[in-house]
Amino acid sequence: MMTRPLSLALVQAPAAPHHDVGAFAEGLGRLTRSLPGTHLFAYPELHLADAGADDAPSDAAERIEALAQPLDGPLDRQLAEVAGDLGVWLIPGTFYERGEDGRVYNTATAYSPEGRRVASYRKVFPWRPYETVAAGSDFVVFEMTGHGRVGLSICYDAWFPESSRQLAWIGAELIVNVVRTPTADRAQEVTIAKANAIVNQVFVASVNAASPDGIGRSLLVDPQGRARVESSSSESVVLTDTIDLDEVGLVRQFGTAGVTRPWRQFDGDDASIELPLYDGRISASRWAPRSAILEEVGA
Repeated sequence: MMTRPLSLALVQAPAAPHHDVGAFAEGLGRLTRSLPGTHLFAYPELHLADAGADDAPSDAAERIEALAQPLDGPLDRQLAEVAGDLGVWLIPGTFYERGEDGRVYNTATAYSPEGRRVASYRKVFPWRPYETVAAGSDFVVFEMTGHGRVGLSICYDAWFPESSRQLAWIGAELIVNVVRTPTADRAQEVTIAKANAIVNQVFVASVNAASPDGIGRSLLVDPQGRARVESSSSESVVLTDTIDLDEVGLVRQFGTAGVTRPWRQFDGDDASIELPLYDGRISASRWAPRSAILEEVGA
């Protein structure tokens, strides 16, 4: 029997009309009626903020500047209202945020069924040199009350193992990576999603845009690296599943495939391992995630 069930829908869809929250709300409303009981709906990167990736770089930059708005701007307020009206948890992809410093960020947000923004995350690893937005600097995990902890990740972030490791370390049990990949390296991203799930023993949801904005192939991976549901095409599709977030704690306690327990690698007698690349080190006393799950199983 599931003890912490989370029912989720990954909406593999093409970009919606710019900031057209009315059409977005209508589509999400139809989904909630057809998928009653689903807790979390997640959409691809820049789902409501298409700046024309196929345009000349200068044209795209101008459109990004025009689309950018403050975090607490009209789009944010409208999306919060949509989540509250429908009574669902919502990750609507990302939008271009105008920061207080005047720079533009690619920002993911999450909203609660009470109609509140509960998290915002600025993409730490923009896809250089093609993506010209500023880079964020903070990793974000939020609590889904009654379910568990969700980490936010945006597209190219997944290629940097430090990103998923940091999210797992600060408590993520599910990492939602919202994606807009129209290129052939989506095949590698599918493998990376599985690898990030395996080495961090977490669920990973990678939701890509559908054609013509993305190549699809969205998937949901469990803490042992098994794809629970996945799309094999670029067509529009909604992937659904119900997971038990307690599986994270069980895999970490008993091991991947009943064998491997990387989060229990170190004990108090192990010396620090220097990491010159980061001008830092791995410390045995700081290795285990900041997660009540490991505490509960005696880690």
